[in-house]
Formats: sequence, C-alpha cells, structure tokens
Amino acid sequence: MELKIQSQTEKLSFVREFVSEAARKFGFDEETVSKIALAVDEACTNVIKHSYNYATNKEIEINIVTKKSIFEVVIVHQGKSFDPAAVKAPDMKEYLSHYRRGGLGMHLMRSLMDGVEYKTSKDQKNEVHLTKRLPASIAR
Repeated sequence: MELKIQSQTEKLSFVREFVSEAARKFGFDEETVSKIALAVDEACTNVIKHSYNYATNKEIEINIVTKKSIFEVVIVHQGKSFDPAAVKAPDMKEYLSHYRRGGLGMHLMRSLMDGVEYKTSKDQKNEVHLTKRLPASIAR
C-alpha cells in the first residue's frame, strides 16, 4: 500500500487515516493503531520541518509493508538526511524543568514502535522505517 502527499502539515490527517486503516486491517487494537499513527505523524512532521525546511512543494511517500506478524511503515523523501545516532535519549527531568518544547520526536517514535531505522535507498532517497510486531496472542 502506498500514499504520496505534498510536504504540508495539513496533509498529515490523510497519512494518519491511511496508516490507521491499514494497522486495523492488519489486526492491531485501537491503542496500538493510535501509537503507530502518532509515530508516523511525528516522522512525517520531522521530514517537513527538518529535511524539507517547511518547503510545501516536496513529496513524501508512505509505504506499508507487511510480513507475517511485522507491520512496517516506510517514509521516503528526498530532503536532507538525518543521523539518528546523534539524537540521545532525553533527560526528561531536565527537559521538563526548562519548559522546553519540541525535540522529543525520536524519543517518541522509539518508545511507540518496536523498530526505528533510517536508511538511504539505492536511488539516494532517504527512508525512515518504523516497525511494529503483532502480539504473539494474535500473530499470524
């Protein structure tokens, strides 16, 4: 399954609905569907803000790949690349004591999903891979 959107935050509702519907059909409960949709929303928002620097005429491609009990969302873009190793887990006590906003996207994605990977494809496109496993009790 594939969805392509322009790099505009107003388009993120289409992404959330697309991913939520696919996750439900795959067998996830509503709580997990919400977590997956939130992680994908955050990843797409990061692409819009940081990779495309808010340019509204760029494209983001969202692909859903399923294998047995693994649900994977691949977000593809041609913006600036990103090194996830440079982002360390935040000290939440320190973060909250300074009333900061933003900067928790990677932490959020890592806590909501089973896997978060960044890759560069053969054709030099950037890819964010977000994976979630079905619980063993409902695995295929």
